[in-house]
Amino acid sequence: MSAPYPFTALVGQDDLRLGLLLNAVSPAVGGVLVRGEKGTAKSTAVRALAALMPEVSVVSGCRFSCDPASPDPACPDGPHEPGTGVSRNARTVELPVGASEDRLVGALDIERALAEGVKAFEPGLLADAHRGILYVDEVNLLHDHLVDLLLDAAAMGASYVEREGVSVRHAARFLLVGTMNPEEGELRPQLLDRFGLTVEVAASRETDQRVEVVRRRLAYDDDPAGFAALWADEEGALRARIVAARALLPEVRLGDGALRQIAATCAAFEVDGMRADIVMARTATALAAWAGRTDVLAEDVRQAALLALPHRRRRNPFDAPGLDEDKLDDTLEQNSGEDDDPDPDGPGGGGRPPRGDGPDTPPQPEGEAGDTPAQSVPEQGQGQGQQSSGGGEQQPVRAAEPFRTKMLSVPGLGEGAAGRRSRARTEHGRTTGARRPQGTLTKLHLAATVQAAAPHQRARGRSGRGLVVRRDDLRQATREGREGNLVLFVVDASGSMAARQRMSAVKGAVLSLLLDAYQRRDKVGLITFRGKGAEVVLPPTSSVDAAAARLEMLPTGGRTPVAAGLLKAHDVLRVERLRDPSRRPLLVVVTDGRATGGPEPVALASRAARLHGAEGTACVVVDCESGPVRLGLAGSLARDLGGTAVTLDELRADSIAGLVKDVQGTSRRAA
Repeated sequence: MSAPYPFTALVGQDDLRLGLLLNAVSPAVGGVLVRGEKGTAKSTAVRALAALMPEVSVVSGCRFSCDPASPDPACPDGPHEPGTGVSRNARTVELPVGASEDRLVGALDIERALAEGVKAFEPGLLADAHRGILYVDEVNLLHDHLVDLLLDAAAMGASYVEREGVSVRHAARFLLVGTMNPEEGELRPQLLDRFGLTVEVAASRETDQRVEVVRRRLAYDDDPAGFAALWADEEGALRARIVAARALLPEVRLGDGALRQIAATCAAFEVDGMRADIVMARTATALAAWAGRTDVLAEDVRQAALLALPHRRRRNPFDAPGLDEDKLDDTLEQNSGEDDDPDPDGPGGGGRPPRGDGPDTPPQPEGEAGDTPAQSVPEQGQGQGQQSSGGGEQQPVRAAEPFRTKMLSVPGLGEGAAGRRSRARTEHGRTTGARRPQGTLTKLHLAATVQAAAPHQRARGRSGRGLVVRRDDLRQATREGREGNLVLFVVDASGSMAARQRMSAVKGAVLSLLLDAYQRRDKVGLITFRGKGAEVVLPPTSSVDAAAARLEMLPTGGRTPVAAGLLKAHDVLRVERLRDPSRRPLLVVVTDGRATGGPEPVALASRAARLHGAEGTACVVVDCESGPVRLGLAGSLARDLGGTAVTLDELRADSIAGLVKDVQGTSRRAA
C-alpha cells in the first residue's frame, strides 16, 4: 500500500484544512461537510488527515475499539475490565454510496437469534469507525435513510440495531467528514444542520498555484514514499501541534462576552434552533486551542461563524449558501465585550493551519469560508412589461413566488430509488407480505417464518420449548414505500407566453414543482421549446437548484414548436430508460397548447404526443391558457399524451379542486 499524500503538501484550500484540523482537535465540533467542484482535493485532504491523527489505545481483541481506560459497559464484546490495551493508528473508514443498511450499522444473525436465543452480531462500518474518521464521499447521493442513521449515530455517539425484538447497542464516536459536489444535488436543510462545519472549495485561478499543484502531484505519483519522506518533518510538527491543542482544549475559557457575540450572531442571521450556537462555541474554543491560547477572542468567534453558519442559513435548495461578512462584523462590533479585547500582538498566526508551502509560511488573511460569492442573477424586471407578437426574443422575467403544489404521482407500483413521490417496493415502509429471501436476509417477516417452520417441528425432533428453525424457513418481509421519479419539464418559452405576461406565473409554477421535486427526492430535467426548435436546457440531474437557475435566466420569444419539445423529451426519456431503467418518468408539459410554426403544427404536436401515450409515460399538462376565450388546446394535448391537464390555479395544493392529483395513464413498469 502506497504512502498517503501528505496533508502539509496540499496547496491552498486553507478553509478545508482548517475545518479538518479543528475537528481533529475537538471531535465535539461535529464533523465537516466539504462542498465544491470536482478535482479540488477534497478526498485527498480527508485521507491525508488520517496520518495526522494521534494513535488510540484499544482493548485487545475488541471489535468495537473500546478504550481500555474506560471501556463501554454495553459493548457487545464485553464486559471488559479496565487496564492496559494495545495502541494502533486511528482508522479512516469510507462509506460507499451504494452501501446497505446492514453494512453501515451491522447485522444480526436472525437464524441464531430465533433458534438459539443468542445475539450473534456482525459489526458494521459505524463500529469500525469508532474513535477514528468516517468519510462519506458524495454524501448528497447517499440514500436518505442511511444519512439519517449516520447522523443519528454521530449525534448520540452510539449505534442501535433493532430487529424483531432483538437489539444491540455499541459506542460509535467518530469524526464525520462528508464531501459533495453541489452540481449533483443538495442535502436537505435538516441534514445540513447536523454537520458541525461546512467549507466551500474551488480550484485556484492563479497560474503559479496551479503549477505547484501539478508539480507536487506528479512528484507524488512517481515516488509516493520518497515524496512523503520529504514532508515527514512538517507532518510530525503538525501532528505534535494537534496533540498539544487537544491537551490545551480543557483549559480554554469561553467568556461571557464571546458567548454573547455567538448568541447575537446566530440570532442576527436567523438560524433555526440552538445547534448553531453550540457548534460555534465549540469551534471558537477549538480555534483558541489551535492558536495556543486559553481565551477565546473575537477573531475566533468570527472565524467560527464563517465555518458554522453558511449552510444553516439555507431554507430551500434555491438559497445560495454564504454569509454577509459586513453584517457579521457589525454584529460582532455591537456585541463586543471587555473579555473579548484582542491581544495587541494578534493571535500569533495560530488561527490558520500551516500553508501548503511549508510550516514557516506567514498566515494568510482570514475570511475565506464566506468569500466565494454565490452566482447572482442580474436584474430582470425591465423585461416584464414588454409584449411581443411572437417574433423577437424577450428579456428574461422574474418568477412569481413559489407555492405548495398538489402531489403529482406515477400510477402503479415501481421499484426505483427511495424517495417520496410514487408507490414502490422498497426496503423501508409498511409491510405488505412475505417472500423467500434472495441473497442476505435483511427484513425478517416473523409470522411467515414461524408459519413456514411450524409443520416440520416433529420431523426435526423438537423436544424442548425452542422452535427448530432452518434457513429454508426464513421469510423476507416485502414492504411498500415511496420512490423518487424522473420529473422531466417541457416548458413553452414562445412569444405567445410572453405576450400575455404569463411567463412570470409560469416560471413560478415550474419553480414550485421543482421545489416539490426536491422535497420528494426526484431527478429533474428541463427542456424548452420556442422559435424553430427545442433545447435541453438541463439534462436529468439531482441538482434541483441548477434547474431553478436555468429557469430564472430563460428567455422567451418566437413561435411555438410543441412537436419539437415533445420529440426532444422522447429522446431524453429513451436514453434515461437505458441509464436507469428502475426510475420511472413523469413528464410535465407547461404550455397553452397553441402550436404554431411549420406545416400542420397542431397535427405534428398530436402525433408527437401519441408517441408518449403509446409508451405509457405518465404525463400531466399544466394549462397556461388565460382570458375570457379559451380554446382548450392543452386539454386535447393531454388526451393525446394519455395524461391529464391541470390549470395553474388547480396546481395549487389549497385549490378547491382537491388535495391530490394522480396523473392518469399507464406505465410499462406498473405492477
